[in-house]
Amino acid sequence: MDLPTAVKSYQFGERAKSELIVISQLCQALTGFADTQKSGGRKMLLLLMEQVRSEVLFAAGSTGEKDFERAANFLNNAISLVESDQPEQAVEKLAAAISASTTPAQVAWQVLSDHELL
Repeated sequence: MDLPTAVKSYQFGERAKSELIVISQLCQALTGFADTQKSGGRKMLLLLMEQVRSEVLFAAGSTGEKDFERAANFLNNAISLVESDQPEQAVEKLAAAISASTTPAQVAWQVLSDHELL
């Protein structure tokens, strides 16, 4: 991995990981919403999930990292589960997306560290 790609992969990976963790926490919180609140909460959560998916796909296109594509696929599955009112199951897919997003960041961290940039 060259240095410019390492910088981008590290930044995108760390940002995606943070955003996916927030989404996972919101999915868990949604399970405790009253029935009258679930519809609105689900709509807002889906908007956030779709925005993060766009960022992860941008990361994949910008870096060529297949793990970002894998993360987007897991996120697509999680979106479908939330749309089907299954936020508990979506958390598992989000965990896989977090893992996939973390991989390029770890590789990039090693490259940046080897060049004494971190």
